[in-house]
Amino acid sequence: MAQVTPEVLWAQRSSNTDPEKNFIYLTISVPDVPKENLKLDLQPTTLTFTGHSDTLKRTYHLDLTFYAEIDPAESKVHHTARNVEIKLRKKELNDEYWPRLLKDSKKVQFLKTDFDKWVDEDEQNEAPEDDFSQFGGMGGMPGMGGMGGMGGGDFSGIDFSKLGGGDMPAGEEEEEDSDDDDMPALEGEEEDKDEKAAGKAPA
Repeated sequence: MAQVTPEVLWAQRSSNTDPEKNFIYLTISVPDVPKENLKLDLQPTTLTFTGHSDTLKRTYHLDLTFYAEIDPAESKVHHTARNVEIKLRKKELNDEYWPRLLKDSKKVQFLKTDFDKWVDEDEQNEAPEDDFSQFGGMGGMPGMGGMGGMGGGDFSGIDFSKLGGGDMPAGEEEEEDSDDDDMPALEGEEEDKDEKAAGKAPA
């Protein structure tokens, strides 16, 4: 059976003082790969992933060599029905972003920027905190396969203000309707109404 290289999305944060804010965020897209069918080997400079989907009859395989070292012991994993999400702790505290994820500068087709989670280097202090409460340590990945691909409730990076609906303050529509009722008639309209009323009045 042929192996398939899965799509990988990535984003990052950096800090020279706080290790918790100095990480790489990886999402490996491997739908319908249960926890028992995957193997993840994380080393300071490499990541090897293999997973098999019985329903899709497909085996995924991925080898990454990182631009710089990470700390496997402090890295975390979250498995869902659609993908494997990994928070890789950068080993070196540094305010500057990695210029790329991989050691080799050659562009690869399967690797893409995760724009939902990406924050520009000079704007990351203003960005909302990422929710990694669903993530577990490398010792044992939490089995979240029953979540139906909802990502375990991790909605970090989603800007709900752009989704529309529910953003309008309560009563705003009512206020607009009441404004129409309260608006005084224009002077010309009042005269027309008076003339019509006079014309319809009984002699």
